[in-house]
Amino acid sequence: MCSHYQAEKRRKQIERRFGIRLPPDWEPPPGGLHVYPTQLAPFIRRPPERESGDEAVPPFEVVEGRFGLLPGFAKDLKFGLRTYNARVETVDQLASFKHAWARARHCIVPCEAIYEPDWRSGSHVPTRFTAANDDMLGVAGLWAPWKDPATGAWVNSFTMLTINADDHPLFRHMHRPDASRAADQQDKRMVVILPEARYEEWLDAPVQQAMSFMNQFPADRLAMVAEPLPPKPPKAARQAVASPATAPPEQPGLF
Repeated sequence: MCSHYQAEKRRKQIERRFGIRLPPDWEPPPGGLHVYPTQLAPFIRRPPERESGDEAVPPFEVVEGRFGLLPGFAKDLKFGLRTYNARVETVDQLASFKHAWARARHCIVPCEAIYEPDWRSGSHVPTRFTAANDDMLGVAGLWAPWKDPATGAWVNSFTMLTINADDHPLFRHMHRPDASRAADQQDKRMVVILPEARYEEWLDAPVQQAMSFMNQFPADRLAMVAEPLPPKPPKAARQAVASPATAPPEQPGLF
């Protein structure tokens, strides 16, 4: 699973990979480009107008959406805290995802890096995965429109698809077993990273063919680097620089 990733910030990578020209004022997500559930980030899809047959419509478009799929029955953005990943084994059954899956609302999430926790040392070490050749990683996802019941505004949202990684040379080492899950669900997971040659196929694939894209990305095409968190200062030092009245707001966790 992936609850934290770095959005692709290199506009030339996106333009070259998808053959599109981004608007001059296009900017990657704020906040240091690190994306967490419910935050806004770009994803790639087919323009809806493309179905009209108009040759002037570009083959791809970059859309901003919330990380965490929001089905029609979601009451607020917080619902996305549990739908940022979708297991392919149940994506066609769970109410949160099944409509987007059945309608083949496929998208690609452009990532410069994805992060997973390595627990082999006994504590979690944030670990950064990138393409070995420094290219963009295109993660297979689903998108859905959502109408905010509080404001009536329409919002796009998306999720990343995940598959079993028990035998993947790299991802099998990630994550600590989840005690809240049954024994038959204690599997290691990884997001579905698409080969560049299959980007268009994925966006056009009917639901009957979607599972053929759910494959592990080769380990030799990935680079894996640990990015440990800086050590916390001693407790006395923390108390000296931050009292309850002046302490800064808590930052979102890595995982």
